[in-house]
Amino acid sequence: MEDYRVLLYYKYVHIEDPEQFKDDHLKFCKELGLKGRILVSAEGLNGTVSGTVKQTDAYMEKIHADSRFEDMLFKIDKADDHAFKKMHVRYRPEIVSLQLGDENHDASELTGEFLEPQDFKNALLDENTIVLDARNDYEYDLGHFRGAVRPEIRNFRELPQWIKDNKENFLDKKVLTYCTGGIRCEKLTGWLMKEGIDVAQLHGGIHQYGADPEVQGEYWDGSMYVFDERISVPINKKEPVIVGKDWFDGSPCERYVNCGNPYCNRQMLCSSKNEHAYLRGCSHDCRVHPDNRYVKEHDLSIAEVAKRLDMIGESLPTSSQK
Repeated sequence: MEDYRVLLYYKYVHIEDPEQFKDDHLKFCKELGLKGRILVSAEGLNGTVSGTVKQTDAYMEKIHADSRFEDMLFKIDKADDHAFKKMHVRYRPEIVSLQLGDENHDASELTGEFLEPQDFKNALLDENTIVLDARNDYEYDLGHFRGAVRPEIRNFRELPQWIKDNKENFLDKKVLTYCTGGIRCEKLTGWLMKEGIDVAQLHGGIHQYGADPEVQGEYWDGSMYVFDERISVPINKKEPVIVGKDWFDGSPCERYVNCGNPYCNRQMLCSSKNEHAYLRGCSHDCRVHPDNRYVKEHDLSIAEVAKRLDMIGESLPTSSQK
């Protein structure tokens, strides 16, 4: 069996013709046999790909040979197989969707101070520091830095408004922020600086913090959410704990599923047992929704659905019982 790896990387740099770059890059990745998701825009490159050691080495060599990406930092994880099913390279207006509109800026020119893992760890312990998680709520729920602020957002683009609504909590404090690999923070911190907030970011993100041989992920609780088939990656090698809680009964859990209602699609931590008991629905309305994917996948009759609901103290709407 060949050894596989997952590469996580990004670079804010001007790309002259991103549409052509996208087409050429997809062709190259497919020729190598890589699988993954890559975003290309005029502001840079953002990707996660998987492949064999030979394939990923060839990819990194090609990227570093391009003067625009010669200092690209690749975060590397070992893997048993591909972490993706297909290879996609897509054009986007932004390589990370913050949608600042008129408040947008060039992250390659304006960004917050970078802290290496050891310096970030030391800063975590300062009582005048506020640690802001720059990720979505479901990412935080799986794992986060001890004492970090959990933003009430389901998408990164919602974060600026949430910060504006809570701005008084961040003024006159040193704000530390972090995300998976660093790309979200590099854009966010520039905007925070324009908002008058003193901010620094974790260089290389959570991934680099967990990989640091001295820090070893200390003060991180839970696992790190990743956007591939692995879903979660361990970070704390000193004192690992589970902080994720089952959506239904609050028991320790690190297993994510999407709500069975395709119009909701909420990501929720859920045991296999509770997924079946609650028809993979995050709420009663989602459980009885006519398009519930769990019901369709298991070809459940109305009688079986009613039986499952009865076991958790719920019932079908009258219209569904005809």
